This record gives sequence, structure tokens and C-alpha cells, in this order.
Amino acid sequence: YRKGKTASELRFMGHTLTDNRHGLVVSAVVTQADGYAEREAAKAMINDARQALPGDEPITITLGADKGYDAKEFIEALQEMNVLPHVAQNKSGRQSAVPDAIADSEGYAISQQKRKLIEQGFGWAKTVGHMRQVLVRGIKKVDQMFVLTMAGYNLTRLRSLGQIRLQGQV
Repeated sequence: YRKGKTASELRFMGHTLTDNRHGLVVSAVVTQADGYAEREAAKAMINDARQALPGDEPITITLGADKGYDAKEFIEALQEMNVLPHVAQNKSGRQSAVPDAIADSEGYAISQQKRKLIEQGFGWAKTVGHMRQVLVRGIKKVDQMFVLTMAGYNLTRLRSLGQIRLQGQV
């Protein structure tokens, strides 16, 4: 998958859903690279995460994302799922689909800062997890490799979080 002025080729894209508090990957999936894969994968992962929540009471969750997710259809889908869209507003030559009331909130600002945590997992996956150029073929095998790599990232992240706690207890 290429961005920029070069021609794009059909490839695979890895998608993750992370916890804002600790930066742990809670869901990972690989899809075919196309113009809709990111938003469709996000909706599916959020739906899965919502079903995993305990209790019958509806809990409002938030989703922080970059400007690529600022589409009217996606924002409306999030609101139907009772998810607050903390998506970065894309105001370059158009009106953002994210309501200004949400964008002006304190929680929105925090979500925009925490968005950077997701990039750490992708950086680790490319350098340590050998995901920059996979050696397997087919979406099923690439998906398995990606999910296992993100599980490995979570283990290293848990180790780091444990060390932070131990230092704080002294």
C-alpha cells in the first residue's frame, strides 16, 4: 500500500484498537487495502469491544482517530453505537463531520494527545515484529502474523507498565 504521488498497489493494511489509559492493543485485524478499509475495520472492532463490556447498561465509550476518519457516514455510525467521536477534525477546505461541541470538550483534547500511543505499537511491529515486509502470503496468514505480533507488543508493554508501577511503590 503506497501513499503519495506513486500508484497504489493492492496490499494489506493492519488495524488496531488500543486502550487509551495503558496503550495496550485490545483488537487487531488485517484487511485488503482500499479507501474504506480503515473505517470499516474500526466499526467492526468497536462493535466487538462493545459486546465484550460487562453488564447490560449501555456505557459511552470514546474513539480517538486521525483526520482520515472524519467522514459523515463514519461519525453517524459511531453515534448510533453510542461512541463519542473524538476524531481529529479535517477542516481543510470543508466542514468537519465532528460536532464542535465534542471538539471543544476537555476529553477530546485528552484523546487527541493519547492517539500517539497507537503509533508505538506499529513502530514496534515494524522494527521488532518483522511486519515491515511480511514473509507470508495471503490475508489469513498475514492476519495471524499481525495479531500474534500485536500480542507480543502487549507483553512488552505490560513489562514496561509493571516496571513503572514498581518504581512508584518505592
